[in-house]
Amino acid sequence: MGKIYMIGSQKGGVGKTTTTLNLAYSLQKLGKKVLTVDFDSQANLTTCFGIENTGELEHTIGHLMMAMIDDTKMPSLKRYIREKNGVDFIPASIYLSVVDAKLRLEMGAEKILSGILEPIREQYDYILIDTCPSLGTLTINALAAADEVIITANPQLLAMMGMQDFIRTVMKIKRRINPELGIAGILLTMCESRTKLCKVLTEQVTENFQEQLRIFETRIPNTVKVGESIYYSMPIEQYSPKAKAGIAYRRFAKELIADEG
Repeated sequence: MGKIYMIGSQKGGVGKTTTTLNLAYSLQKLGKKVLTVDFDSQANLTTCFGIENTGELEHTIGHLMMAMIDDTKMPSLKRYIREKNGVDFIPASIYLSVVDAKLRLEMGAEKILSGILEPIREQYDYILIDTCPSLGTLTINALAAADEVIITANPQLLAMMGMQDFIRTVMKIKRRINPELGIAGILLTMCESRTKLCKVLTEQVTENFQEQLRIFETRIPNTVKVGESIYYSMPIEQYSPKAKAGIAYRRFAKELIADEG
């Protein structure tokens, strides 16, 4: 049975989408079958897969969610799951914001995403959920569907400040909704290893959270190649295989798999 990871953080700009995309392709390179789910109404991950006019999409995770909410006949997932270069993905659009608003009025709405993913998880080794930077109903749905959370953190002071709140939310969902939920660890992204501030804040994160959570050994460096690869709708390992960030994501994928072995 496939493992479901939510890639999450309370803050934006900490590399959630970039990590989801590049981890998916790194796992695929290791022979794993991977599905990614864009669970953010901004649809950034969908754009990363090369779809530009996301607002025109009629088969997205939002439409699947709405079908579940309205108790209509579940459409065939084959129409919703797309593929690019060996990685499957379910796209998103702004329509997901309509779903978000409706979820707030629904009783027992926390398990809607789980109801979509559970029937297909056996088809994959890994399912990666890219989430929005908030603690709203969509994030709660993702936490209810996930086995573990990978927390992405940019070693800058403002990005670190919301981490404890996010961790508390994860633990609350574990107690109340998804008792099997765990935190895989904290992945430090966009690291400027040469700067003193990055070094100091990285040490602070390790000091403050190491007793509580695992800090992954892999650090994702900050490099212009990542931004360029996103612009060209390519994972970093395809755009620039020798780039430090691409090497780091491959190392992270191996680190993640090693834990399960």
